[in-house]
Amino acid sequence: MKITDTHTHLYMKEFDEDIHFVIQKAFHKGINRFLLPSIDSSTVPNILKLEKKYPNVCFPMVGLHPSKINSFNLEKELQNIKIWLDNHSFISIGEIGMDLHLGKKFVLEQEYAFKTQIQWAKQKKLPVVIHCRKAFDQVFDILLKEKNSYLKGVFHCFSGTLDQAKRIIDFGIKLGIGGMITFKNNLISQFLHKISLNHIVLETDSPYLSPHPFRGKRNEPENLRIILKKLSHIYSTSEEKISDIIHLNVEKLFF
Repeated sequence: MKITDTHTHLYMKEFDEDIHFVIQKAFHKGINRFLLPSIDSSTVPNILKLEKKYPNVCFPMVGLHPSKINSFNLEKELQNIKIWLDNHSFISIGEIGMDLHLGKKFVLEQEYAFKTQIQWAKQKKLPVVIHCRKAFDQVFDILLKEKNSYLKGVFHCFSGTLDQAKRIIDFGIKLGIGGMITFKNNLISQFLHKISLNHIVLETDSPYLSPHPFRGKRNEPENLRIILKKLSHIYSTSEEKISDIIHLNVEKLFF
């Protein structure tokens, strides 16, 4: 079984003391590749250190997360991200997008950064990894304007409705499914069976969003097996078959 964690922050301080053990535990569970999204330019060096230490295991992304955007640092941060992008090989641009959870104070700056980074991705023919929190309308509007044959990627940590899922798929973007589908009373698991497995990839967002029964504890890539087991129940299909389908999705999108 070959499983890729398409969204994990293994470079964060939460893993400083035992990163090798965390990776080995994941390997033991069949998770053998880790895609690492950046938050801002300051996180890129640590991501590249992991890539160097674990070649063909850890794969770097670069992007400016919407929660790190304000009117004071925007141009400088985008410039720094672009420098990294032009001088190193990345598997994707991410994570990028919009986050209006704390309000709309910097909504224009977020829109500008999102559009700019999507355009870079299309120029370099790279997939995007999209963060969207309480901003579906704004994200959909930008995707509609930027849509072309080169636009592809993952809608990270999908938490929307069936109609929103269908719209995302229509853009040629896959759904990132993680620990949320194990939460009690989550809505996604009630309709996910209506979505073809061809449109899904797996992710943990570790160290965040641990699946049940580990909510509140540090999330790790090995917990993808819990998510895979939940998908097996939702689709009434073996974990092996689901893993094979999703592995092919990841290969086509990122590799």
